[in-house]
Amino acid sequence: MDKLWAPWRMEYIRNPNKECFLCAALRSKIPEEVFILEKMELGFTIMNRYPYNNGHLLIAPIRHIGSVELLNDDEIVCIHRLLTRAIIAINQTMRPDGFNIGINQGRVAGAGLVDHLHYHLVPRWLGDTNFMPVLTDTKVISEDLNKTYKQIKQGLEKLDNL
Repeated sequence: MDKLWAPWRMEYIRNPNKECFLCAALRSKIPEEVFILEKMELGFTIMNRYPYNNGHLLIAPIRHIGSVELLNDDEIVCIHRLLTRAIIAINQTMRPDGFNIGINQGRVAGAGLVDHLHYHLVPRWLGDTNFMPVLTDTKVISEDLNKTYKQIKQGLEKLDNL
């Protein structure tokens, strides 16, 4: 079984921010600085600062809630719309071979941020796992977050012009 190791995430795990990073990002006056790609009335898409892979995004409700069953129908539709738009934009701009999409609900399930529900969207490419994380505690992310942000943002903007 291939593993997608992410030891660089230990900085986030060992030094968790006391404040909800999603709520803090939403308060930012400059979405680009906090990597918010898209915001709708009830949800938003933001880049993961500690990605498992290039283009790793988080899709979350605006409302600070911790579990799926607390989402109302409008939030469910909004989050699914954001997820779908992100997949289309990443497919058009980054051309992955597939995606991992998931939720870690609750600390025992691996949630680093327990109180603000968010979906992970992780683009995957054939052969995207290798020896670097295992031998050197280093993950090769071949693109700067700012460049990836611009690339996906342009893909989302093209969807608005269809």
